Amino acid sequence: MKIPLIKPYLTKDIINNVVEVLESGYLTEGNITYDFERFFAGYIGCRYAIAVTSCTTGLEIALRALGIGAGDEVIVPDYTYPATATVVTIVGAHCVIVDIDPTTMLIDYDAIEQAITSRTKAIIPVSLFGNPLDYDRLTEIKRKYSVYIVEDAACSLGAEFRGKKVGTFADITVFSFHPRKFITTGEGGMITTENQEWAEWMNSYKHFGMKMNNTSREGIVFEITGTNYKLSNVLAAIGLGQMRQIDMLLSRRRELASRYDLLIENISGVSAPKKTLNGNHSYQSYCVFVESRDRILVTLREEGIEVQIGTYALHLHPAFKNPDNYTIVKEMNGSKKAFDSCLSLPLFHDLSEIEQITIINRIKELI
Repeated sequence: MKIPLIKPYLTKDIINNVVEVLESGYLTEGNITYDFERFFAGYIGCRYAIAVTSCTTGLEIALRALGIGAGDEVIVPDYTYPATATVVTIVGAHCVIVDIDPTTMLIDYDAIEQAITSRTKAIIPVSLFGNPLDYDRLTEIKRKYSVYIVEDAACSLGAEFRGKKVGTFADITVFSFHPRKFITTGEGGMITTENQEWAEWMNSYKHFGMKMNNTSREGIVFEITGTNYKLSNVLAAIGLGQMRQIDMLLSRRRELASRYDLLIENISGVSAPKKTLNGNHSYQSYCVFVESRDRILVTLREEGIEVQIGTYALHLHPAFKNPDNYTIVKEMNGSKKAFDSCLSLPLFHDLSEIEQITIINRIKELI
């Protein structure tokens, strides 16, 4: 038996779209990438969508567009993939790491307020696993302390809060198309914003700082020092084909998540994280809290059921203990609880009911 954690949704039509790009000979960023950006912006309901090489590079560009650098502080949650924190130091700022709410695994909003200083320039909250943030609370914090919100929405494509899509609330939001995401381009990311000035700056930065200028000799001018974070037509063709099926894919994931909810309902020692009030989870991952997580994880993998930890507790890793770059605020009890007990279960479009029952029954037996 082999039940994978996730499988990419790749139809013949999507494969044919990629072949068409290959046969065209135009493989770098071009019209397919621009179509992908336009379709994405239309789906999210935002003004601007900018395709980039990864969520990590997207977060970096976002911080640079806001002028964040040396002397500034940026607050991030402890329970997240390292990229959320490392982008802060990449732009030269200081990263302040705070705890999470152990029931939701989202950033602790009270901890944010306690960590804010006169140097705080931005917050990077993470809408983890597809669970949307409390944007009402974040907006209050933003207005009260005059800080930017740059959302790491790597896992949250399709999630909603009060009926609006994630990607329309923060100053700048960044999504991921990594292979663990249900909309994937292999590697890639997308930035969304409502701000024209930031959008134009980020688009220029990812094109080496280039800007069109009809009065110049070459028709272009390099106004800033930029780099190459373009997403190719080849990868965009995969993403565009999948985005055209996103409503179906999201509906299926929510159906599978609801079945998991029912299956774990009366099992002692297994529980699901709390969902955000007024939110609509996109279920990039379906996670549970379980006793003896590591033992269960190892056993299930040995039996062919691919499960995974949720994500990482940054304060446990040497890279984030350098006081020149990082400040770890107080105890990380919420993060440690999530790291010790969170288990991510298989979730993909053709996961069967029998497979779900098998997974949950085996977890119950192991507990």
